Amino acid sequence: MSQLRKVISIQSGQPASDGAGVRLNRIIGGAGIERFDPFLMLDEFASDNPDDYIAGFPPHPHRGFETITYMLAGRMRHEDHLGNVGLLESGGVQWMTAARGIIHSEMPEQEQGLLRGFQLWLNLPSQDKLGAPGYRDIPAQELPRVTTAAGVEAVVIAGHFDDGQLQQAGAVKRPHTEPQLFDLRLPAGSQVTPRLPAGHRVLLYVYEGELQLPGATDKTVAAGRLVRLSDEGELPLASHKGAGVLLIAGKPLNEPIVQYGPFVMNSREEIEQALRDYRDGVLA
Repeated sequence: MSQLRKVISIQSGQPASDGAGVRLNRIIGGAGIERFDPFLMLDEFASDNPDDYIAGFPPHPHRGFETITYMLAGRMRHEDHLGNVGLLESGGVQWMTAARGIIHSEMPEQEQGLLRGFQLWLNLPSQDKLGAPGYRDIPAQELPRVTTAAGVEAVVIAGHFDDGQLQQAGAVKRPHTEPQLFDLRLPAGSQVTPRLPAGHRVLLYVYEGELQLPGATDKTVAAGRLVRLSDEGELPLASHKGAGVLLIAGKPLNEPIVQYGPFVMNSREEIEQALRDYRDGVLA
């Protein structure tokens, strides 16, 4: 019998506010982020009340990591000091590499209706933290996707999807952290077993419905819960009632993590340098 990945923890996010008062659910972030290496933060925003999101995220800096924003509903306008301008719409992804520095804004381009999505922070290895910044918009129609024989749809944002029958390369690849980022939509009564590299940190965030994790006894994970799994073994996923799941996996960097707000480096001295650079207008 094949070894299964074990459930290490199941947790809920915490209500938070960021930017100019945007209400969100902070799923990963704060103390203990080393447990999720190479991932630093995961925020979920979901509201049809414009008061919760209309003020957006005015210009602010980043250094030392990448941000991946995945929009399920609504529109968000990106502008940065490098001259990049983009409109993130439903189903699309924005992949931004802050590296040595980027100052950007993310402002909702709507005054009513549902705004829903996620932002994930992915650490950069020490040798890339002061590299060149970059930005890419990936519209929904350009994101690779496959549908399994069981009817499970996989939107392959990053990495490589493989369930033993279907294979699909994602829109983005990274050599050091090797992120695997899939949006899995499981119909009621379906199952899927994505193959993931041994040694990868694996997280599941159930954003809709219920997910079953088979094992000695089935574990049912309700919407709004994050599951952290062991780094080895197979990962059979099933849903009796249907589910939407973000699968997030990556190779740990095993480097020191020192964070101060929007800066993530390897030492306190590097953080102090980032603060000086931002103050002096030479962040990038």
